Amino acid sequence: MHRLAPAVFALTLAACTVGPDYKRPQMDLPAAWPVSAGDAGVATRWWTLYADVELNLMVEEALAHNNDLRVAAARVDEARAGLTIVKSESMPNVTGGGSAARDRISERSGSFFPGIPTEFTDLRVTLNASWEIDFWGRYRRATEAARGDLLASTASRDAVQLSLIADVVRGYFNLRALDSQIAITQRTIDTRRESLRLQRIVYAAGESSQYDLRQVEAEAAAAEALLPVLEQQQAQQENALAVLLGRSPRAIMEKTIERGVVLDALALPPAVPAGLPSDLLQRRPDIRQAEQQLIAANARIGVARAAYYPSISLTGFFGFESERLSDLFSAPARIWEFSAGAAQTVFDAGRTSAQVDAAQARREQQLAVYQSTVQNAFREVKDALSASRKSAERFAAESTRVKSLRDAYRLAQLSYRAGESSLLEVLDAERGLLGSELDQVQAQRNQLTATADLFKALGGGWDNAGEPVAASR
Repeated sequence: MHRLAPAVFALTLAACTVGPDYKRPQMDLPAAWPVSAGDAGVATRWWTLYADVELNLMVEEALAHNNDLRVAAARVDEARAGLTIVKSESMPNVTGGGSAARDRISERSGSFFPGIPTEFTDLRVTLNASWEIDFWGRYRRATEAARGDLLASTASRDAVQLSLIADVVRGYFNLRALDSQIAITQRTIDTRRESLRLQRIVYAAGESSQYDLRQVEAEAAAAEALLPVLEQQQAQQENALAVLLGRSPRAIMEKTIERGVVLDALALPPAVPAGLPSDLLQRRPDIRQAEQQLIAANARIGVARAAYYPSISLTGFFGFESERLSDLFSAPARIWEFSAGAAQTVFDAGRTSAQVDAAQARREQQLAVYQSTVQNAFREVKDALSASRKSAERFAAESTRVKSLRDAYRLAQLSYRAGESSLLEVLDAERGLLGSELDQVQAQRNQLTATADLFKALGGGWDNAGEPVAASR
């Protein structure tokens, strides 16, 4: 029986834990994604699937130096320390103390007796202990809540990390798209300047009108006006990436953003596996964060309800007391005390009841936050799946359009050289080709960006079995 006593005592304490136990809220979730796709797996480091070494280096630099991620990591450390503090409150508190005093009592006081010394020395060394028994589970619920805070902050850090990676990837795609658009525009400017040079020669020879000359000049100026706008956007995107990478102010001003492969050479990741289970979203960092916050709020109801019941505490000390130092640690100088006490609130003007009501209201708030987070996650995934499909369709259409306009531009040049059409018809065909090529670059960027958005919406990558894998450093 004496061997079973500790287990029985532990079970008794567990049974006395007040407050509701957490149960995951039931939600009407789909069984699988309504999409047909391949079955390839995606590595944890999903951004490497684009096959660009410079992009990989950027992500690693951001993970190492980004300030938002450093803040999130520090909050995890803070929450971990908070859990240790809460857990320590349920353990006995042991302190040591010592004192030395020289006293004199009054010879006119009631405690004075003739023959006893009026002056004496008191040396005292004690080991003091106190422990509030967690009979109602207040500290266990508080520990449960603190653990939920820690896991929520960890999930928040993971969410910041995932968003950071996605922002770097999207920013890099945008930068490479701007590079391509600048190259197309510069090539068009060179072509139009050459056309303007030839038109001036023709005009000087009296073989064309001033109207034709002004039209060619306007087309050249239009292309030249487009270039500064793109170059400004390019500079702004470089600066935004530098901040995401966590670079110093000096590096932002002096260091350039390295480029890797051109936009056309960036690889597209594999498609989403068919029939991914819906519980994949339960592992999204923001959903995990919301659920852990709900768990913490649920546990704090028990903390508040424990105030209805008496607190039971044990206190005591053991030590030595003597008049002479030489006798301080002798057996006759031993002193000790052990006591148990209980305290119960008799009247608090409804304070405890209000604290329980407030804890329950906070749980309802977190429940709504959790459900809203899940809803938003499914919306983001559905949006990302749609964007991935439609951006691919748009890029295919834009590519067909560019091919047709290139043929039209080539035919217009041949017709012009054969004297069958004017230079304005060539410029008109070139204008259409320029706009189409710029749109094609934008469509290609959108297609790549849509894949990054899908990775973010799914909380990272997935393996061949459809199991999610979180983004990691």
